[in-house]
Amino acid sequence: MESQEHQSKSRVIKVESVESWDFYITQATNQACPIVVHFTALWCMPSVAMNPVFEELASSYPDGLFLIVDVDAVKEVATKMEVKAMPTFVLMKDGAQVDKIVGANPEEIRKRIDGFVQSIRAYNA
Repeated sequence: MESQEHQSKSRVIKVESVESWDFYITQATNQACPIVVHFTALWCMPSVAMNPVFEELASSYPDGLFLIVDVDAVKEVATKMEVKAMPTFVLMKDGAQVDKIVGANPEEIRKRIDGFVQSIRAYNA
């Protein structure tokens, strides 16, 4: 029961490998689901400080897929997405990047994610 409660609290999925990245992106693309990715690193305090904000956003938009990628653990994905600094937030639709936000600016991130998810909702309606 406890593990179920923990799962319901977090809607953020940690990407552990290139294979899991490909799987989640393919699934979300097939379902026309907006994808929001937080590229982070344990040693980057501004990035770590954004984790609660990212969790909150994931809870606010249940129709979106929220992924977190540790750039040191899954370097290939960070390289593929051209992530050069942390934190970086990438917004994706149909498997392609549509927006990128670099830096720990909670208000800007909220605003951009809200606009992005709303535009996909309108498109899918």
